[in-house]
Formats: sequence, structure tokens, C-alpha cells
Amino acid sequence: MRLRACFVVAAVLLAGCGGSDTSSSSSLPPIPAPPDVAAAPADAQRTGDNLASKVLKPGTGTRHPRANSEVTVHYTGWTTDGKMFDSSVARGEPSTFRLDGVIPGWTEGVQMMVEGEKRRFWIPSKLAYDGAPGEPQGMLVFDIELIKIVS
Repeated sequence: MRLRACFVVAAVLLAGCGGSDTSSSSSLPPIPAPPDVAAAPADAQRTGDNLASKVLKPGTGTRHPRANSEVTVHYTGWTTDGKMFDSSVARGEPSTFRLDGVIPGWTEGVQMMVEGEKRRFWIPSKLAYDGAPGEPQGMLVFDIELIKIVS
């Protein structure tokens, strides 16, 4: 089952792969979009490249992952019109992957987190798929829970 979860994460999160079919998420039970899915609220933290985030649940850990760390997470992703396109939560199984193999917004954002933390990210297109065919377009919103830093 872990291989399937990793494949789904790779298909949805790898930058520049184009052509992956994200329509398989239609078989997942939808998780309602948060009320602030259309835009980051005024109190969201912002990085220099406009990645916005807000802590939903503080973590219990003290370490932050590095850009090449392997992490285990639970996540759900939506487009700004509220359409869920992928979710490990809906699949019922967390996903494990390396941060240097996902979209830049994830690589940057997850490094801000500690184990046990849950955070919402508003990832601008340039840090997501930036026009790659077959991928969700525009700003993407993810709720990410960092379960474990594997390495």
C-alpha cells in the first residue's frame, strides 16, 4: 500500500512531470475546502516568494526537516475554487516522500514545520505547477500535517 501512496504523491506533487492524471482523486471521498481557500487571510505568514501559511495546530517536535529530508505527512490539496484534487487523509494512509522530489512550495513550506504541526499553505502558481499540462493550475491550497521526519 505504501508504494501506491508514494505513486499518487509523485503523480500529484512532482514538479514538471506534466501529463499525470489527477482525475483519480474523483474516486476519493471529498474533504470540504476550508472557508479561506480562495485567498490567504491577512494574518497568514508570508515568505519572500509569497508562500503564505498559517499554523492550524502547533507541533510537539523541535527539529525542522531539510530540503532533502524524507518526511511522513498527511495532506489534502484544493484549488482556490474549492475542488479537492488529492488527499492522503481521504485515502486513509499517510504518505512518505523526499522534500527534494515535490513542488517547490512543499519543499520550502514543510521545512518551516516541526513534527506534529499542522499548517495550511497557499502556494502560488510559480511554486506549484506553473502551467504544467495535466496538473492543477493557479494557486493551490494544502493542509499538511508533518507526522515524522524520517531522515
